Amino acid sequence: MRWSTYVGDDGVARAAVWNGDRLHPVPGPVALVDLLGDDGTRLREAAERALHEPGVDPQQVRLAPPVPRPPSIRDFMSFEEHVVTALSAIGQTVNPLWYSQPVFYFTNPASLHGPHDPVAVSPGSRAFDYELEVAAVIGREGADLTSTEAVDHIAGYMLFCDWSARDLQSEEMKLTLGPAKGKDSASSCGPWMLTPDELHPAAAMSAAVNGRPYSAGRLDTLYWSFGEMIAYASRGTRVIPGDLIGSGTVGTGCILELSRVHGADAFPWLVPGDRVQLQADGLGAIDAPVVEGAPVRPLRGATDPTTTHAHR
Repeated sequence: MRWSTYVGDDGVARAAVWNGDRLHPVPGPVALVDLLGDDGTRLREAAERALHEPGVDPQQVRLAPPVPRPPSIRDFMSFEEHVVTALSAIGQTVNPLWYSQPVFYFTNPASLHGPHDPVAVSPGSRAFDYELEVAAVIGREGADLTSTEAVDHIAGYMLFCDWSARDLQSEEMKLTLGPAKGKDSASSCGPWMLTPDELHPAAAMSAAVNGRPYSAGRLDTLYWSFGEMIAYASRGTRVIPGDLIGSGTVGTGCILELSRVHGADAFPWLVPGDRVQLQADGLGAIDAPVVEGAPVRPLRGATDPTTTHAHR
């Protein structure tokens, strides 16, 4: 099954199941996260009800993120090719620890975008990048899961893009905390959540900018599986319905990698006016225009930016 959330002219968000090229909304004020929490029975029963409703043309509505405001978003770094090439681009090598435990950061649920929403360049960034990923949606609560148990807690998968301001990210991580502002201005996902029974384990993934092919990879090149990622995420805590678990970037799935291998002139950073198209087999496509970001608003007056309370 494919599940989306759409917003019509009335501004109401509705969970809907796909049948062919039409969306069928679940009757009543139901969010997709309300249909999670069990072994998938709620989703199946809701789909049966929805398919009796009139279909909606997806071209006439806005596709929102399938889970518009997830409780949390953990984004991992689980494709070895990306890790090796991306670290090389900033003059680093892979820490051997990466091969013994997965690694992730928390990003901002409030900045999640739908698959066709405009994406603004992070304020102050001149090195704006896309990252081609897949995210799992947690369907059932769990804690201290094994990797085998964790797989049964996945409600579905969706295409995911972690938009990254590489210059901001590089600077702030010199302070040994983060990433923060290099990452949290936007993430995109959708257009739908695909249930696990329909996901091809070797799904092809690709990216293009302004119609020019950029990235190509496959989901089965993950070093850390989604079961292992979720098990690690649940260690000593809980994962709950609606949480998103990002895979991290597939190999070659960002401009940082491509420019490292082929040169910055061949693969320049994104600028306003660019259009980024990401897709994966079975998971649909993100097709997002890049727009001008907000200006940087100084934290302190320009006359003495180094002044602190300790100096007064």
